[in-house]
Amino acid sequence: MFIPTLFGMLSISAVTAVDGIFIGHGVGSDGIAAVNLCVPVMMLFTGLGLMTGVGCSVVAAVHVSHGQVKAARMNVTQALGMVSAVTVAATTLIVLFARRTALALGSSEHLLPLVVDYLQWFMPSMVFQMWISVSLFVIRLDGAPRVAMWCSVVSAALNVLLDYIFIFPLGWGVRGAAFATSLSEATGGVMALGYLLLFARTLRPGRVRMSRKGLRLTLRNLGYQCRIGSSTLLGELTLAMLMYAGNLTFMRYLGDDGVGAFGVACYYTPFVFMVGNAIAQSAQPILSYNYGAGNFGRVWEAGRLAVRTAVVCGGIVMLLFMGAPRALVGLFLDTGGAAARIAIDGLPLFASGFVFFVVNIAVIGYNQSLERMAVSTSFALLRGALFLVPAFVVMPLAAGTEGIWLAMPVSEFLTTTAIVAYYGVRRMRQRSV
Repeated sequence: MFIPTLFGMLSISAVTAVDGIFIGHGVGSDGIAAVNLCVPVMMLFTGLGLMTGVGCSVVAAVHVSHGQVKAARMNVTQALGMVSAVTVAATTLIVLFARRTALALGSSEHLLPLVVDYLQWFMPSMVFQMWISVSLFVIRLDGAPRVAMWCSVVSAALNVLLDYIFIFPLGWGVRGAAFATSLSEATGGVMALGYLLLFARTLRPGRVRMSRKGLRLTLRNLGYQCRIGSSTLLGELTLAMLMYAGNLTFMRYLGDDGVGAFGVACYYTPFVFMVGNAIAQSAQPILSYNYGAGNFGRVWEAGRLAVRTAVVCGGIVMLLFMGAPRALVGLFLDTGGAAARIAIDGLPLFASGFVFFVVNIAVIGYNQSLERMAVSTSFALLRGALFLVPAFVVMPLAAGTEGIWLAMPVSEFLTTTAIVAYYGVRRMRQRSV
């Protein structure tokens, strides 16, 4: 489950990263800064999709383990319908009020035209991104992880081709990158939804009852799914908060060049997040199914394997980013520029927290798969609010501009420490009982 899930997740991140590479060389650091200012709002939508996808997958897996296939299909239909309706309404407002949205995201007057362009050309495609986010969970649960992978890979490959055409030969700049991403997201979304509607083995969407009782049951089911997936939403909100708080802090201390440098790090952060997310998502069907079937020995075994995988993968990613910052920054920017120099100095500091980052995501996913909503939500809140925001305030005062880069590592380390302490106390109580 892990290998195709990992490649699929990395392909999703590649859609955004390829934008950054072409924008960096075709537009410059201002283009990267402009897109980075848009990323937090994009993360909010991604979080909505992942929250619904995780909740739907966990509930559907439990139903399937009990032989309740019809109920599982109904959960899939309800999840896809909800994210489609919410996303269309929200993105319409953002497109209509793009200038106000850009200013609320922290844009300077200098970057404002680029930010508005990106929002207006990218936001209409978010409904397709929601289809991808929910459908890939369901497709993997349906027993087709390679199909889920190819939905992501085809979308990423198309984005690379269109980015090159729109940014360089046609010279459309940031607008071209947004349009390329929109077309590639639409392709991936149609592929994923098409598989569920036409080729799914078990979890093909069905018709929702439109009676008063049916709507009441739908709302109840959606509420339960959202409760299960809420920590995944908080995980995406953590990334959004990381980027939003970082953008504001870098803008305050280092101006547009600082935001451009931080933008390079933010293009790489989704890759790291997706490594942890791939571990959590590949373990989730195994965990949820065996939990529903009462096979708790297999649940514990799969959970331990997921954590060990997170430590190894997180360590590899951390060493890669700490060892080759110039090459990694050079993919996006000319290394002689001011923004590139800031990024080269700061990326190793930022990467020092990646191992904790991946482990925390895997542990949150483990608890989520077992319907332990309070535990997973608590850990997610530690990462996203209780530790991260104060770190962005305190660390620059304690360590200058280097402290801005260290805010995320400090937050993730403190969260890992809290997780270790929680399970240590829990084990001590179990032994005493």
